[in-house]
Amino acid sequence: METIKVFDTTLRDGEQSPGAAMTLEQKYELAVQLARLGVDVIEAGFPVSSPHQFDSCRIVAERVKDVTVAVLARAVEKDLDSAAEAVSAAAHPRIHTFIATSPLHMKHKLGKDPDTVVEMAVKAVTYARNKVAEVEFSPEDATRSELPFLCRVIEKAIDNALLQGAASVEIVHGRGTGRLMLAVHGFLKENPSVKGFSHPDETTGGTGITVARLE
Repeated sequence: METIKVFDTTLRDGEQSPGAAMTLEQKYELAVQLARLGVDVIEAGFPVSSPHQFDSCRIVAERVKDVTVAVLARAVEKDLDSAAEAVSAAAHPRIHTFIATSPLHMKHKLGKDPDTVVEMAVKAVTYARNKVAEVEFSPEDATRSELPFLCRVIEKAIDNALLQGAASVEIVHGRGTGRLMLAVHGFLKENPSVKGFSHPDETTGGTGITVARLE
């Protein structure tokens, strides 16, 4: 029987809505309630982005023990070091590292060619795995990525993660992902040791689409 696990990113992605900023105490209180609800993974924040983000991640990691605490990091050592430090006290720490994979983002956001992006993804997974027990890799802007290249990046990251003893993959964004979700679902069936997450980026409509595609 397949298992669906809940990865909650309210503490990080939720703050990207205007006026939705929370204090350290509010973030901690929300994390406690999420753990009580039975959420499997709480993404506490983006530690390197600000001292407030770092402190809130550290507090959640130190005080909320019955859940995996994940933090976000770009595929660069500075981010990964900050992430590892922020979750060092967690009972179940995880680093969620990501890199852009769409042609638009690779060219204009990263200024990198595809081969370099693949190399950065693999290095980031290796570096993160040497810091924590659980590593998650995410291709940013996945639905605007070219599917063959997207699969290449994921496979390289996963192959390396499996060698390091950890593998978890999240496909970011849920709008217009029917073909993508079907492709990922097929890949996951062929690789049972790999976990798959979808980030619908919508309300219940996006969640419904995601669940339907994963069934």
